[in-house]
Amino acid sequence: MRVVLADDAVLFREGMARILAEAGFEVVGQVGGGAELVELVRRDPPDVAVIDLRMPPGYSAEGIDAAAEIRRTVPTVGLMLLSQYVEVHHALRLMTDFDGGVGYLLKDRVSDLTTFSIDVQRVARGEVVIDAELVGRLVGRRRQRDPLADLTDRERQVLDLMAQGLSNTALADKMHLRLKTIEGHVSSIFTKLDLAPGERDHHRRVLAVLRFLRQE
Repeated sequence: MRVVLADDAVLFREGMARILAEAGFEVVGQVGGGAELVELVRRDPPDVAVIDLRMPPGYSAEGIDAAAEIRRTVPTVGLMLLSQYVEVHHALRLMTDFDGGVGYLLKDRVSDLTTFSIDVQRVARGEVVIDAELVGRLVGRRRQRDPLADLTDRERQVLDLMAQGLSNTALADKMHLRLKTIEGHVSSIFTKLDLAPGERDHHRRVLAVLRFLRQE
């Protein structure tokens, strides 16, 4: 799997390149800014671009802006955004403006070679990956009007875990419940959040969380 890296911190970028190479990825390019990244991807599209969210010149949203341009011009490229901190507004933009093939992880997750490799592969396959800490903060946020008010405590727990990418089988193993029980909880969550099956059915796990986030 071919990967390009974009991060202005050279030491972090080189370390990430070594980690990915050890995991069997082919790192085909490294840049330090968003404009260079877009040019590189257009010239020789990789399977995934791993991008720092904050890069020169403004250190604000250059990474996600570059990701948006890549998605517009080379839509087959998976996009993995990395951030030093949990930034909810950037995560919401990434999850709502991009239809699959995107991820948002904290940088310290890169040190877990096995998990990070799996997450990059998932993004390449068109899946959505959200950092577990981010999911926890979002699901735990208090609101005057809670769109999850109808969910049971068990359903909230299932929603938290499935938004992190766990399959129904993995949920059953983690929660020590029967698979049919998990399927019932997931179906109930979708019904209560008005997420009927449709053409984007494979994203409903993430959409369940997004439905919660959009209803202020």
